[in-house]
Amino acid sequence: MEPKATNITWHHSAITKEQRRTHLKQKSFVLWFTGLSGSGKSTISVALEDALFQRGNLVYRLDGDNIRHGLNKNLGFSPEDRTENIRRIGEVAKLFVDAGVIAMTAFISPYKADRDLVRKLLADKEFIEVYVECSVEECEKRDVKGLYAKARAGEIKEFTGISAPYEAPEQPEIKINTEQLSVEQAVQSIIEQLVKQGYLA
Repeated sequence: MEPKATNITWHHSAITKEQRRTHLKQKSFVLWFTGLSGSGKSTISVALEDALFQRGNLVYRLDGDNIRHGLNKNLGFSPEDRTENIRRIGEVAKLFVDAGVIAMTAFISPYKADRDLVRKLLADKEFIEVYVECSVEECEKRDVKGLYAKARAGEIKEFTGISAPYEAPEQPEIKINTEQLSVEQAVQSIIEQLVKQGYLA
């Protein structure tokens, strides 16, 4: 997206990303949770944020609904608005990584192109796609908000998995199936994979 503002210049900080990482004694990166509504993205990311914090990591979670209360409250759920929603979050997550913080995001982010766009914003090995796999049928069973029922009744337009597509990641860095794993098992699996891949000590 081309900026509307002109005559603007990027001002560099006197402190580098590497200096911030050294100061915080951690690598900084984005854990990008993607999956259908009800797959467990928010639940698992909340539990993982707590687990990483208890390990001594500085971590911050950006949740889809929370962001739409403020930063992205002017966006709906059309394909264009979904793309802009993800673009903005990607830019925010990039700032967190530059600050030396582990950023976690929990968004449906249904389009592969949008997730790839965020990946390109970041340096190599700073974007970790976490695919929270769960069938539509199981997500509907868990749906305490009644969103799937409303979508099937036509009350909610462009609902992912029902009236709008979800493009599942083909080669995510991490994949967890929440029909097979409990929240605790999923968190443990993610931490183990992050350690194995060299992101966590």
